[in-house]
Amino acid sequence: MGLRPNLLTRRNAGIASTSFALLLGVATVGVLPTATTPTSAPLAAASPVSAEECWQAAGASAKVKVRPGGAVKHDPNALTLAQVHQREAELADLVQEQVKRKGFKTNAAAAASVTIPVVVHVIQRDSTRAGGNIPDSMVTSQISVLNQSFSGGTGGAATAFAFQLQSINRVTNPAWYPIVQGSSAERTMKSTLRVGGKSTLNIYLGELSDDLLGWATFPTRRLSSSDGVVVLSESLPGGTATNYNLGDTGTHEVGHWLNLYHTFQNGCSGSGDNVSDTPAEASPAFQCPTGRDTCSAPGQDPITNFMDYTYDSCMYQFTAGQASRMLTAWNTYRAA
Repeated sequence: MGLRPNLLTRRNAGIASTSFALLLGVATVGVLPTATTPTSAPLAAASPVSAEECWQAAGASAKVKVRPGGAVKHDPNALTLAQVHQREAELADLVQEQVKRKGFKTNAAAAASVTIPVVVHVIQRDSTRAGGNIPDSMVTSQISVLNQSFSGGTGGAATAFAFQLQSINRVTNPAWYPIVQGSSAERTMKSTLRVGGKSTLNIYLGELSDDLLGWATFPTRRLSSSDGVVVLSESLPGGTATNYNLGDTGTHEVGHWLNLYHTFQNGCSGSGDNVSDTPAEASPAFQCPTGRDTCSAPGQDPITNFMDYTYDSCMYQFTAGQASRMLTAWNTYRAA
């Protein structure tokens, strides 16, 4: 698969017109690292945690995406096989409970049938752009990107989800800037600012620690005060994070919030990311490699999928299986 056609042009036009990582714990989270080293050559399918990328298990946290030039220190969203089995068993049990109690269907709808309220918290050190004070136009453009991505407007499958911005909450607090993943300051920030129930998406924007682009919580049986998505503010459309400034970090993290794993989860073995129509992938893809095929299973690596690690300009789609999985998780965990 190639680059998404005309997506950069369409999104730039949208910006002009709208002016716009994880392990299981108390809250399950996902973090996204962006690296500059391409991985176009086939890699061994030993484990979802690659020694080459220096990943380490690092406590209950999130999915990690690191900015260009940053060192990938850990990716808490690279779950062990046991952790995946635990989550999948819980999901299956909850789905059966829901079916018996409510008789709901989990099939994904072609058109958006779920509108998710979004509250955005802009965390600032001071009133300058360098201090995190991004314009409202970047936030509204990020919401536009979410709606475009989840509707299938950039290619791929349409999901059941649309996003509606409820409010932008600006907070100037140097103690929370940068946002340090897994810190007591992050927990305090979220418990202080988070609003709404399980169905409300809280997004926290700011400078992030360890060159990360973002992280997100997976849905859990009981709502945690840490529930939500953290995204580097300069990764929003119009931001300064080169190659990662079209808003797809936000899309990727919301995918985790709706229960998607990375496309490379579990590598070439087992059930992979538990979605049947995403080809198996031994390890994350960086930049935008062509013809990458790291597993012997059918299909080239899904480098254009929002749940991989490629450049924003390279990723443009969810699959029908991912759309169905997200709707199942919504009905099971997040529906009011």
